[in-house]
Amino acid sequence: MRLSNSWVLAMAATSVSIITPTTSGFQQRQQQQRASSSSSMSSMTHVSMSGRVCSSSMRISATMNEATITTEAATTPNDVGDAPARKVMTYADVNSLTFRELQRECKALGLSAIGTTSALRGRLLNHHGLERVVRVDVTTPAASAAEIEEICSTEGITFCDESDPDYDFKIVLSGVMQKSSRGHWKSATRKLKTLVNKHSTPDRPVPREAYLAVLEACAADRLNGARASEPARKILEDMATFGYEIPHDLARTFASRERRPTHDGFGGIDAALAMVHAIEMSPGGTNILDDATYSRLVTSLARERAIEESILVLRSMVVERSFTPPLGTFADVAKVASQSVGHESDVIQVLTYAKAAGYELDNIAAVDAGRELLASGVIAAERMDNLALGLRLLTAAAKAKGCAPDSGDDLVATSSSAAQRACTLIHKRAIGKACEENNWKLAVKLLELMPKRGLSPATSVWRKVLSTCCKNEKSRKATAILLDWITLAKEGKAEKPPVSVFNTVVCGEEELTVKVLDIMRDTLEVEGNIITFNIALKRLAKAGNIAGCEGILIGMLNEGLEPNVVSYTTTIGACAKEGAKNPAMALTWLQRMRMRNVQPNFHTYNTALAACLDGKLESTFIGAKIATEMLEDAEKELACGLKGSVNFKSTLPDAYTKVLGRSLMKQLRENWRSGDIDMTLAKSTTRIPLLP
Repeated sequence: MRLSNSWVLAMAATSVSIITPTTSGFQQRQQQQRASSSSSMSSMTHVSMSGRVCSSSMRISATMNEATITTEAATTPNDVGDAPARKVMTYADVNSLTFRELQRECKALGLSAIGTTSALRGRLLNHHGLERVVRVDVTTPAASAAEIEEICSTEGITFCDESDPDYDFKIVLSGVMQKSSRGHWKSATRKLKTLVNKHSTPDRPVPREAYLAVLEACAADRLNGARASEPARKILEDMATFGYEIPHDLARTFASRERRPTHDGFGGIDAALAMVHAIEMSPGGTNILDDATYSRLVTSLARERAIEESILVLRSMVVERSFTPPLGTFADVAKVASQSVGHESDVIQVLTYAKAAGYELDNIAAVDAGRELLASGVIAAERMDNLALGLRLLTAAAKAKGCAPDSGDDLVATSSSAAQRACTLIHKRAIGKACEENNWKLAVKLLELMPKRGLSPATSVWRKVLSTCCKNEKSRKATAILLDWITLAKEGKAEKPPVSVFNTVVCGEEELTVKVLDIMRDTLEVEGNIITFNIALKRLAKAGNIAGCEGILIGMLNEGLEPNVVSYTTTIGACAKEGAKNPAMALTWLQRMRMRNVQPNFHTYNTALAACLDGKLESTFIGAKIATEMLEDAEKELACGLKGSVNFKSTLPDAYTKVLGRSLMKQLRENWRSGDIDMTLAKSTTRIPLLP
């Protein structure tokens, strides 16, 4: 007798386990099988005329071993001085790691960090000794092999299986295609998983069309709100593993859309990186993704502040693939790096890659992305205290064409508050360094560039440059800088210069002194203080400008500012300039100061005596008169005592007074030798107050 249909052993509620059981459990299971063998066979089998056996299907469920890593470091406390033990990991811990976390964990353990997500996860599971275990959960024990053989071994009956061996495979495959065509991506992915795990074999692999159909269903409507990202990632990795070619448009779709979490934490940059890696591993994968896809990936990494990963991808684009990423890609990475402490060198590296990609720093400031890139470089240069680099980047921005009516460096410096602050600090430090080196030209140039770049110099910066110019006797340049400062102050872009600044600039050339005083009066609405006028008097006195000194003194009196002994002494000094001595005016100023109740001191008398050394007899007479007044004041001081500072109040002759007296006696001797005066008369009258 021959039955054409296949026999199927029907066993309801059986139990099969791949885990090696213990001896007692196995013996108990055998006893239960023997006790229920006679009653179970009648209820489990039913032979029909067609030779078919109706049965219930077995349910096999696979579970993962949740055994944790129990190392000696985890179970026993560490000795003093030992390094802390690594965190104990379970299968769930490993399974929850993202793509980048898997890579970092593999690197930390010395494992290879190259491969798909499943490959990296498998390496970690093997390293930690976490194994997959398959169990069958049923209610009754399974029949023994002898019992099955006894049931099936019917003498005289021949069994022949004429069913389609690929029937289950085709049914599940048909279900995959049907669900995919309807857009049911969840059902399609579940059926595809069943097809791969239970029905595919090396001789009967899952066809490429099935993978593509499910991928298209997952890609619909932006990866279904990113919920389909994980199934899509697994499918792409399986296709790469089996050597299936991935269509270019589909690959770019997944790599481009999967960048940010868009639904309950699904998707994200890790899924995108895993997909890109799988696409690159597929046949011809290195030529599938274009520079736009990689650029979007770099931007997404930068936005998540994954600076190192974004720079690695950027380097791969420029160096290995010879791509020319958009300037915006470089700017995105550089901006995030400049905002992060400790990543200043990464900004410089991004600038280097930009140059390697073919961009010229002197031209990129014509576009917004280029200015943003240069601004990030300036910020990094300021943090690194690399003043030369920061100034070089601003100079490069100034050379860019197409920024009219503004200049490139102005746009870069004012692109953000951080860039403006960095540019201001760079110029301030550079000017300070130039002033320390007494390089007034560089200091002036940098100061002139600051307003052009939209930067406001601080008062201390203006002062340093003005002091350096005055120190190098560049009074005209100092005056021009002061005028620029005042102009900016009127526009509200700087603070008004204080009086002390005018005091510094007044030390310039004599023809500029009056102009500076007029500017000070117009700017500060005051004439200045006594120090300002005394400084101005000093400059005019050195030039022998007696009329100018007189004008300043008159101006002081008009403003209600009483000249002091220094003011009059300085004015008398204008009468003592070599080649333009005027002893008569010196005597006049002595008289005027006495009229203003200002007593001369020994400096005043010495200056007036010096004005008399012009070789003329009349000057000698005036010198003798001044010496007489000095002696009278000295006698009063000796009689009444001195009140106040010796340097400002005393009239007692000093060593210089004796030198001047001898010089006047020598001048008198020349006068009587030339016949201008009788020698006897001169000795008895004029020479007496000049004697030491």
